[in-house]
Amino acid sequence: MPSPARAFITGCNALQLTDEERDFIKRTQPWGLILFKRNIGDPAQVIQLTQNFREIVGRENAPVLIDQEGGRVQRMGPPHWPKYPPAATLGNLPLSQDARASLVRDGARLMAEDLRACGINVDCMPVLDVPAPGGHDVIGDRAYGKDASIVTALGLAACEGMLSGKVLPVIKHMPGHGRAGADSHLELPVVTASLADLTASDFAPFCGLNKMPLAMSAHVVYTAIDPENPATTSQKVVRDYMRGHIGFDGLIMSDDLAMKALKGSFREKTEALFAAGLDMALYCHFEAASAQEVAEASPVLDGKRAERAARALDMIGGEADAFNASAAWGRLQGAMSPGV
Repeated sequence: MPSPARAFITGCNALQLTDEERDFIKRTQPWGLILFKRNIGDPAQVIQLTQNFREIVGRENAPVLIDQEGGRVQRMGPPHWPKYPPAATLGNLPLSQDARASLVRDGARLMAEDLRACGINVDCMPVLDVPAPGGHDVIGDRAYGKDASIVTALGLAACEGMLSGKVLPVIKHMPGHGRAGADSHLELPVVTASLADLTASDFAPFCGLNKMPLAMSAHVVYTAIDPENPATTSQKVVRDYMRGHIGFDGLIMSDDLAMKALKGSFREKTEALFAAGLDMALYCHFEAASAQEVAEASPVLDGKRAERAARALDMIGGEADAFNASAAWGRLQGAMSPGV
C-alpha cells in the first residue's frame, strides 16, 4: 500500500529526478509534481519523468501538472510539440462567440492530447481573469477578453476540451487577478475596487465555472474584503467569496509559494494558506530546505480535501472521447490564417 499523499505539489530542477529529489518525494509523498520548461526535453524524456514520479509515490494516477496555456505561457513547444495561440488571439477572432468557443475547445483538446501522451494529467489553465484598465500585463493576452461574459464562455469551452481529453483543468487565479496593478511573481498586488465592481466583473467567470474540479488562488489583496491578507491566506476571501459567493466546492490550490507576493518563511506561508481554508500548497521549485518546510507544514490529504482530490481525479478516469485531431488542427489553423 502506498503511503497517504500530503496536501502539497512540488517541483523538480531538471530533466530527471535527482537522488535528493527522489528521496524527498518518497519520504514526503506530495500529491503532485509540477513541470516547467527546465523539465521538458523530448516526449520520451517527459514520459520517463512522469513515470518515475508515479513509481516513487506508488500512485498510478498521481497528478502531474503543467502550465500549458498557449502564447507566452507554454512549457511544451516546438520542435516536439505545436505552438498554440494565446487566449486573447482566439477571443478576438472576428467570429461569433459560439464559433470562437468551438475553436477554444478544439485547441484545449489538442493540448490535452499532447499532455496525456506524455503522462501529464493536469493543466493549469484556463485563465479566468478579466483585465481592467490599469491592470499589469502579467495577465494581458493570457485572458480571453476584457468582458466577463466572454471570459466565462471561452473559459468553459477550454475546460470542456481538457476534460474530454481526460486532462484536468485548473481555473485561475481565483477570485480574479485582472485588476492587479503589479505582478504577484515580484510583489504583492493590492486591488482597491469596490465589492460591487469585483462581483460584477472579476468574480463572475469563477461563478460561471464553479463546478470545475480544481482552482488556483490569487496572491492579491482585495481591500473591500480583507485589507491585510492576499486571497491565498485570507480566511474571509476563501470562506465568504471562493466558497460562499462563488460557490466553488472543488479543490483549491495556492499559486506558487515562491512568488514574492507572499511574505514569511515557507513554513509560515504554508501554514497560513491551510489556516485560510485552501486545500493544497503549490511549491513550483525544489530547494531542499524550503521544500522540506512546505512538506512538514502540509497535512496528510484527508477529510474534505481528500474528497475533493478524489472527485477531481475520478473525472479523468477511463478513455478519452473520440476525437479527430487532424480535423481540429485544420479548423484552428484555418481560423488563424495566415498562421498562429
